[in-house]
Amino acid sequence: MARRIAVIDIGSNSVRMVIYEKTSRFAFHLLHEAKSKVRISEDAYKNEGNLQKIPMQRTFDALHDFLTITASFKTKKILCVATSALRDAPNKKDFILRVKTQLKLNIKVIDGIKEAYFGGIACANLLPEQTNALSIDIGGGSTEFSTINKKDVTNTISLNLGTVRLKELFCDKDKMSEAIKHIDSELKILQAENISTIIGIGGTFRAISTAIMENKKYPLNKLHAFECSSAEFENFISLVLEADDTKLAQLGIKTDRFDIIKPGALILSRLLKKVPVRNLITSGVGVREGVFLADLLRSSNDRFPNNYNTSVRYILDAYIPDINFSNQLNLLSKKLFDMTHEHLNIDKKYRNDLAIASKLYNAGSNIHFYSNNKHSYYLIQSALEYGFTHSQILLIATLTRFARKRLPSDAHIQEYNSLLPDKKTLYALSYLLSLSVALISHRPRNIDFDLKFSDGVLKVDSKQLLYLSKEAVNKLDGINKFKVLF
Repeated sequence: MARRIAVIDIGSNSVRMVIYEKTSRFAFHLLHEAKSKVRISEDAYKNEGNLQKIPMQRTFDALHDFLTITASFKTKKILCVATSALRDAPNKKDFILRVKTQLKLNIKVIDGIKEAYFGGIACANLLPEQTNALSIDIGGGSTEFSTINKKDVTNTISLNLGTVRLKELFCDKDKMSEAIKHIDSELKILQAENISTIIGIGGTFRAISTAIMENKKYPLNKLHAFECSSAEFENFISLVLEADDTKLAQLGIKTDRFDIIKPGALILSRLLKKVPVRNLITSGVGVREGVFLADLLRSSNDRFPNNYNTSVRYILDAYIPDINFSNQLNLLSKKLFDMTHEHLNIDKKYRNDLAIASKLYNAGSNIHFYSNNKHSYYLIQSALEYGFTHSQILLIATLTRFARKRLPSDAHIQEYNSLLPDKKTLYALSYLLSLSVALISHRPRNIDFDLKFSDGVLKVDSKQLLYLSKEAVNKLDGINKFKVLF
C-alpha cells in the first residue's frame, strides 16, 4: 500500500478530502484535510434528481484544486467515492466522464449499503469498543445505518432521508408535518431492538454535538468520541427545531448550516423516539475513513489486530526516541499495578490506561527534552485520537504530565473533574507511573532488580547500586500507606 493515500468523498452537501500517511503497517495519521460546501445536489431533488450545471461546476473546480493538493504532498494513491447525490442522478455519467477525461480522476459511485458499511467499519475500528450500537450517518441525500457489536458491522441499510432532500421537498414548502410522516415511514424498516448506544456520523450530528460542548463549557477540546446523554441531546434538538436564525447562532450553530440543520435535527428527533437509548457518541470519522481502512485492512477482514491501537502505534513510531526504555517502563508499571492495586484500592480497569501512559510518557522529549512532560501531555490529548474515551485520553495525558514530578495539582483536578477518576485513584496511578520512571532512572537494558510488596512496603532488591533510582524515588511526592525500601 502507498505510504500516502488520499480519499475524496463527494457527498450531496460537501466534497471532502483527507490525506493519510502510514508510519508502519497499520499505523497512520492525518496529514491534510480539505473541504468545500459545493452542494452538488442543490436543486436536484426538485428536478427529478438531475444534477444542475452550476453545482456540478463548483464540484469540478473543488476536485481540480484537491488534485493540486495531492500532488503537493506527492500522494501515490487516490480513492474517490461518490454517494447519494450522484447515485440518484440520471445524468451522473456526464459528470463522471468529464472528471475522468479532464482531471484523470476515477469516481466510484457506491451504493447505500456500501456507504453504510464504510461508516460502520470506521466507527468499529476507531471508536472505543461498543456493544449493540447503532450508527447513523445523515447526509444531504440519504441516511445510512449499521449495527456495531464490538468489531462486527451488520444490518447495513440506506434510506432516502437527507438534509438537502428534506429541505427541498418539504421544509422549503413549509410542509413539516408531511416531513415527519415521511421520516417515520422510512424509519419503519429500521430494526433497532436491544440497541444501547447511538453513534452519530456526519455534519448534522457533529454540529449539534459541537454546540452542546460549547454551551456546557466541556473541558476537552475534542469532538471524536464525545459522549452525551439522550436527554441532553433531545433537549438541545428541540431548541434547534424551534429556533430562528438569531437563536441558532446563539446556540452555537454555524451560519453555513442554518438551512439544513433543522431537517437533520428532525431526523434525529424521530429516530430517538423510535430507538430510546441513554447514551449517544459523536464520531469524527465516517465514509472517508472507512474507505481508507477497507484498503489498509483488506488482508485482515477490515479490522485491526487484537490489542492493537493505531494511535498508540503512530505516537510510538513518530515520537518515541528510545523504544527499549518505553518497553521497560511499560513492563514495570504493569508489574507495580498488579502487585499494589488491591492495597491501593484501584479498579483493574485502569491497568491499561497506566500501561499506555508508561509507553507514551517520553513522547514529548522528541519535541523538546526540557519540556518533555508538557509536550507529552498536549501531544497525547491531540494525537491519541482513536479507540479511547475522553476520560481515558485525559487520564493518560494527565499521568504523563505529572510523571516524575509532584502529584496532580488541585487546579488541574478541578478543571477536568468531570472526566478524571476520584482524587485517591488519580494520585495512586500518578505515583505508580512516577515510581516506575524513578526506578529505571539508570536506564537498564533489562530490569535489573526484583520487587516484593507486602503491607504497603515495596522492597527493591538488586545486585546493582541503583544510586540514581534511590535518589529519584526519594524526590517523589509520596502517597499514604506506601513506602519504598532498597
